Amino acid sequence: MNALDRRLCVAPMMDWTDRHCRFLHRLYAPHALLYTEMIVAAALVRGDAVRLLAHDPAEHPVALQLGGCDPIELAQAARIGAAAGFAEINLNVGCPSDRVKNGSFGACLMLRPELVAECVARMREAVQVPVTVKCRIGIDARTDYEFLAEFVERVVAAGIDALIVHARVAILGGLSPKENREIPPLRYDTVYRLKRERPSLPLILNGGLHDAETALAHLPPDGLRNGLSATADSFDGVMLGRAAYHRPSVLAEIERAAIDPCWSIPAPEAVIEHMVSYARTQHRHGVRLHSISRHMHGLVAGREGARAWRRFLSEVAARPEAGPETLYAALPLLRTKQAA
Repeated sequence: MNALDRRLCVAPMMDWTDRHCRFLHRLYAPHALLYTEMIVAAALVRGDAVRLLAHDPAEHPVALQLGGCDPIELAQAARIGAAAGFAEINLNVGCPSDRVKNGSFGACLMLRPELVAECVARMREAVQVPVTVKCRIGIDARTDYEFLAEFVERVVAAGIDALIVHARVAILGGLSPKENREIPPLRYDTVYRLKRERPSLPLILNGGLHDAETALAHLPPDGLRNGLSATADSFDGVMLGRAAYHRPSVLAEIERAAIDPCWSIPAPEAVIEHMVSYARTQHRHGVRLHSISRHMHGLVAGREGARAWRRFLSEVAARPEAGPETLYAALPLLRTKQAA
């Protein structure tokens, strides 16, 4: 089993990190480990797995995130995902949405560590690719470190290859998913304690990493670029979510600082050229331009012409008749003096 590079990861985000979004993100970060949206295991086993798992080879490496709580079904879904070429199978034990909670999986599974361990063990038996877990540091009133430590003890014993930890507690009663990303305080100290106690466990930090400077502060200054392991004062990788979606150039900034010093941030014009070519291919399969361009609003975030660019995508590229070459019409907007 080849070790995956987890120094830079893009989080699974429902309705956002679909195949078109991942193709865009790959243009910014060649070494990033990209994640699918969470896909319910039952949908893969009983539904249209080919459609759900469709992706472009250029996206690799891509990890498949599964949602579920049935060990046998998760093992079947993991097997399907591995056969489809995904480089890692990740179990969602961190999503706080009501829809997920009502399905008895996501963050509520942290209260059933023995079941999570069984799910992990079955998935490990089913596939040769790495199996990982993404969780929170606690749930509702269980905010004590002992609760997290016991959960991690179970899943490590079951054979996880890495653990991704969102450094907030999940509040299932009274907070929306958006509020769960913002209101519970970040507790990086808890995740650092876990790393100190389990230095051999690949640990990826998630939550509150809004820019390159913040993310890089949790990685060894030079160690990861030189192939060294994380220390007790750093992590094996960082996972960005909405920050990468709203300003994908942040991925290139981290790629250059932590992985490849020769890498540079792609110019918007170059990215658009790649996306037009990609959109042409997708158009032949009946994919509308809007399905692709909706992920491109952050292409020039913070730069001149950003407002005009976003308006163009919303008003022109979203039209049903818009073809791939429509994106070229926006190039002059990127050179305007409009405020971002």
